[in-house]
Amino acid sequence: METQRLLLRRWRESDAEDLYFYARDPEVGPIAGWPPHESVEESLSVIQNVLSGPEAYAICLKEDGRAIGAIELKLKGHSDLVEGDDEGELGYWLGKPFWGRGLMPEAVREMLRHAFEDLGMARVWCAYYDGNTKSKRVQEKCGFRYRWTSRDVDVPLLHEKRTGHVNCLTKEEWRPDLY
Repeated sequence: METQRLLLRRWRESDAEDLYFYARDPEVGPIAGWPPHESVEESLSVIQNVLSGPEAYAICLKEDGRAIGAIELKLKGHSDLVEGDDEGELGYWLGKPFWGRGLMPEAVREMLRHAFEDLGMARVWCAYYDGNTKSKRVQEKCGFRYRWTSRDVDVPLLHEKRTGHVNCLTKEEWRPDLY
């Protein structure tokens, strides 16, 4: 998939070094619920075992094709929020050097188009933890609407509990013409 500045493509094992470079940053993973990567080997394992879902994509700049982040639509059976086959949960992160450039809303909008037009989804869920104001803002910019807040949400990879905020966008609410 393509946007004006980005390519969203399947992860490759050859992306392990790029993934490690951005995922080792302590400001990237923990706010999203996962620990910083500690080695290229760990990043390779994540590509093989975590970023391997049918709708998991590397976010790449068109200019060089290198992975700078991740975006995934988790389908039924792989998300606590998804109940039907016509729903998905969107998750994403971006390497810190690329924050504040509007790249994540651009990637999310393309994934929403893909979810609603190509996959025939009726709704897409998205959540963020308290304090992750950047993720909250991306969701607001892309039209997601607040649904509920949950306290004491398990964050298993970090062995802690947090407050989580859940948003949703239905196909009827989606406005591709606003982009």
